[in-house]
This record gives sequence, C-alpha cells and structure tokens, in this order.
Amino acid sequence: MAPIGRQNLHMGENAWRRTDAWIFVSLVIASGAGRHRRSPTTRRPEGVRLADVLSTADHLDQSIPERHDIEEAIRRLLGAGLVDVADGWFRITPAGERLWRSRPTAGLATTVDTVQNVLDRRHAPGTAEWHLDEAEHAAAVQEYLVRTIPMPRQSPEGHSGRS
Repeated sequence: MAPIGRQNLHMGENAWRRTDAWIFVSLVIASGAGRHRRSPTTRRPEGVRLADVLSTADHLDQSIPERHDIEEAIRRLLGAGLVDVADGWFRITPAGERLWRSRPTAGLATTVDTVQNVLDRRHAPGTAEWHLDEAEHAAAVQEYLVRTIPMPRQSPEGHSGRS
C-alpha cells in the first residue's frame, strides 16, 4: 500500500493515469509484433499504425480506447519523451524502450499496473501538442473491427484445378 502522500500525488492532474500506461503497453506490444520479420532495407517506417494500437489495447483490457483517452495519453507520453508519432506511425523512443526493458516482471500486478508504477517513480508526465482527429480514430476503429470479422471458410471444391 502506498503512503497517503504518494496516493494524493497520483490523484493530481500531473500524475500518470492507468490509461497512459495502457496505451504505452499497447504501443510497445504492437510494435514488437512483427519486428523480427521487418527487413532493415524495407521502406516501411518503423512503428505501428493506430489500428494496431487499438487491437492490442482491446486485447489487454477488453475495450477499445476512446479518442480522447488516446489523445491525452499520447500527449503525455510524447512530452515525457517515451513515444514518437510521425505521419500516423507510432514509435517507442529509446527512453521508452529502456523503461519497458527495465520494468519489474515479477509479482501479481498486471503489466499495465506495473508500467504505471514505473512511470510514477521514474518519469514525470509531459505535455506535447498532438491531436487525434475524430475521423482518423473512427477509421482506425473500423479497420480494427474489420480485421476481427472471421472470414468465411471456403470449400476446397472447385479449387483443385480439375474440371
């Protein structure tokens, strides 16, 4: 249990929120998926798109983050130097990678709770100018939802090349 003074610090406007940690963890996990398949000579930028972050966030917390939650978390994470966003690509910065790799992994807390505790102890939330357009969020949610629709199974009949 945290001391009373520590609890009050977390309730302030300048304290990290669970949503900040949720979005950060989602971004880290989404960024790691497929990194091993990316060629160093590819023209594709490093990072992930918003739909990938939403997919991972939904998997972690069984809900899709609202536009304002993403916008506020990314502003705070950008301002703290833990993430970067350019041309719609979300990336973890070297400082964000260090935070992720140095977090404790033992215990009963969830990864999101553990990261929030690490953020509270090691970083101050920042503030940065960044805006997530309503239409961009809606398009990313739609893209994610379309991905989750199971494709109908096709019969192998007619696909064997025989006439």
